[in-house]
Amino acid sequence: MTHTAVQAGAYLHHIAYESANPKALAEFYSRAMDMELVHESAEAYRCEGPRRRMVVVPGENKKLAYAGLACRNAEGLDLMRARVLKEGLPIETCPSPYFREGAFGVRDANNHLVCFGLAQDDTRTFKGIQGPTQHLTYASEDVQAFVEFYVDKLGFQLTDRVLHDDGRLATAFTTSNFEHHTIACFYTPGRNGVDHHSYEAGDWDYIRDWCDHLAAQGIQIMWGPGRHGPGNNIFIFITDPDENWIEISAELEVIYDRDTVDWPQHPRTLNKWGEAILRS
Repeated sequence: MTHTAVQAGAYLHHIAYESANPKALAEFYSRAMDMELVHESAEAYRCEGPRRRMVVVPGENKKLAYAGLACRNAEGLDLMRARVLKEGLPIETCPSPYFREGAFGVRDANNHLVCFGLAQDDTRTFKGIQGPTQHLTYASEDVQAFVEFYVDKLGFQLTDRVLHDDGRLATAFTTSNFEHHTIACFYTPGRNGVDHHSYEAGDWDYIRDWCDHLAAQGIQIMWGPGRHGPGNNIFIFITDPDENWIEISAELEVIYDRDTVDWPQHPRTLNKWGEAILRS
């Protein structure tokens, strides 16, 4: 199997959420995630910080508008386009303001729009705590369909799986570069959407800095600090005003060349709303 997305060096450059109150959500990300609110209009709000970007557009709460994956170079983008055409996937226009001309989008099994492109040059310097945009995790009733799309059709590498006792997929982690996961998926009965997105702080000292920053902003840490099994990363979680989960992690496993690792499903914990969660 050809890992086309890995060959392209695709990485999560930015995400875009819908919101019924996009201005309030953008102002929260600017404050919580140590970014600047750099653009405001009736159509979109944009927040930017050191190697992290967030777009908020009017729409439905807790809904992904699109994910923007940047390829390493033009050859990588050509590889991704050729793979998509070979698989017979319909190509859509990419709405991202951060990609150069030639970017394109495809929709996955749960109708999420995933865009591939080349990042625009940006010479601006932003102050802020270390924490680039790192990965996106879905909640889905069909994790196998997620694998069939991202691994079989787009050429992501399946790094880890969490399995039910009967062998069914509970969680799948896929990567398109050297980091443990770029896009993952959790089995979630009755829901198809986003579970969380994550920022990679790098090491434990930055997790400390993020905790201090969030405390200064009066933002409660909902889960953590802790350490995951798959990926081996240290983490904290917060929620935004629309109840989207945000992860800040550190020391995520680096993948060079190894087989997929299978994990047994662990007992789920409950969040403050009494909902079952299993996160990474």
